[in-house]
Amino acid sequence: AAMAGFVRELERRAGPALRLEQRAAGGVGCVVWDAALVLAKFLETGACPLARRHVLELGAGTGAVGIMAATLGANVTVTDLEELQELLMVNIENNKHLVTGSVRAKVLKWGEDVTEFQPPPDYILMADCIYYEESLEPLLKTLKDLTGPDTRVLCCYEQRTMGKNPEIERKYFELLQRDFELETIPLDRHDEEYRSEDIHILTIHRKPT
Repeated sequence: AAMAGFVRELERRAGPALRLEQRAAGGVGCVVWDAALVLAKFLETGACPLARRHVLELGAGTGAVGIMAATLGANVTVTDLEELQELLMVNIENNKHLVTGSVRAKVLKWGEDVTEFQPPPDYILMADCIYYEESLEPLLKTLKDLTGPDTRVLCCYEQRTMGKNPEIERKYFELLQRDFELETIPLDRHDEEYRSEDIHILTIHRKPT
């Protein structure tokens, strides 16, 4: 039987809200995190032209960000682990009438082969993907394997001050800066309502070789 889900509505500027099913029980991938809302709403500002662009979301969870990109005309692949595929499919199905590009879900385990996701996408989207120390190296490998010289990565994360979080964040950005250039998108360019001092959006691209 399907686990009890609850629906989160995410308003859109240009039409009916997205309806995102979440799971009440289970791991981190099952709810729409604030960083996902902030990134989804940032995409709607039009700062990054998405129409007909090739977009890949990593650690998509409920699919909120990727589905929003698809409503803005992007051709999107939302990726996450096997156990989240069913939830992703449900949310794609529930919102497919709003999609003007295309959206599909695929399994992608960080650190593993990414041949089937080539050629490199125009954009990679990541919301709140930094929380376990063990996942940093595989995530960075995946980012390096997926990005071409013209790929822009949009990474949105909530700065957390508890426990090991600051240390993990610091390590992540240190490792990232070996191969990538990072730029922070100023808060005044975020959606005027969906923004927070603790939630940051970075744009990341490969250093020229």
